[in-house]
Amino acid sequence: MKYLLWLVCLAMLLPGTVASACAEDSSVAWDEETRIDEIKTYPGFDGWGRLIFPADEGYYSGNTLGQLRLTWYSNIQPSKTVEIVNWMRQKADAGEKIFFDIYSEQEKAADPAKKDTGLFFFKGTPCGKFAICNAGGGFAYVGAMHDSFPHALELSRLGYNAFVLIYRPGAQTACEDLARAIAFIHEHADELEVDVSDYSLWGGSAGARMAAWLGSYGTEAFGEKAYPGPAAVIMQYTGLSEVYGNEPPTYNCVGTNDGIANYHIMERRIEAIRANGTDAMIEVFPGLSHGFGLGTGTVAEGWLNNAVMFWEKHMK
Repeated sequence: MKYLLWLVCLAMLLPGTVASACAEDSSVAWDEETRIDEIKTYPGFDGWGRLIFPADEGYYSGNTLGQLRLTWYSNIQPSKTVEIVNWMRQKADAGEKIFFDIYSEQEKAADPAKKDTGLFFFKGTPCGKFAICNAGGGFAYVGAMHDSFPHALELSRLGYNAFVLIYRPGAQTACEDLARAIAFIHEHADELEVDVSDYSLWGGSAGARMAAWLGSYGTEAFGEKAYPGPAAVIMQYTGLSEVYGNEPPTYNCVGTNDGIANYHIMERRIEAIRANGTDAMIEVFPGLSHGFGLGTGTVAEGWLNNAVMFWEKHMK
């Protein structure tokens, strides 16, 4: 018996044995040393793993989760990156559907760029209200790993059904994709188990412009039929200045050291929205630069809860 136990222990130390196979088992969590390519090609993700990261690989660097860097973004936290991909893996391995195509196969065949779109679903309370989070990326790429996945995960933990949109480059096409996402959620509300009333649109940088434009112009301006507008628009660090008089209630936040989105421009826009009789607020954080995301570990930490309270104030 002792000899048998010795053989088992020896086998566990040798490469190519059961022990090494177990190390690759799905129960072993990914960590900061996990290669990004492993995530993108993980069989359990059924082909959509590549859309977790920018479709254009020129906008990110690093080979592992811990090395990931995104163009124009600061304060990327590897621990949050690891948390997000493990959450996705856990849900996918459990058979939960967390990715939805917003275009049909025929539409994607006619316009191959639409293959790089879709909605990631961070489920909250069944039949709860929903939010769509739109990452920035200068309308050149989608920086979801830092600018929308973390937001959606936190919103789901607060009980809200949060979606992350992966959209095509370009301001017009990005807004068309957001309009389609709004339409998709309304049309599949029963399947998704979401309440479509009083939803909110969230965005950072370019994604904030998308949220603002859909909030003001509506889905009908971007190729879809008219759907109800959002109860609130939540915007981070974007220098949008236009005010049309039909803005939804709007929350903004930005840092004083943002070299891309000037906080004075954002303050003036909020003042103009208020002057039109619509509720609006802004939080300006000293010393922060562009793309602070959730702001974890900075003076901005907790802004998301303030934004949620703003949204809740405008629910009917």
